[in-house]
Amino acid sequence: MEFTTEGLAALSKAIAIVGTGFASAWAEKIIGTAAVGAMVENESLFGKALVLTVLPETIVIFGLVVAILI
Repeated sequence: MEFTTEGLAALSKAIAIVGTGFASAWAEKIIGTAAVGAMVENESLFGKALVLTVLPETIVIFGLVVAILI
């Protein structure tokens, strides 16, 4: 098996995107569960809960930027 620079670059891009995708999904699961629980007790926390739920998506954006730069 021969490794080429193009193949290794493609593998690196895939790892960057998949890794950040899984990390973001895991973080959103935990934050989303806590946010829904907090909103059940106090509905005025919707804005803060929404921001905290969307925040992990920036991890995927960073992964995409890294993949573009590779």
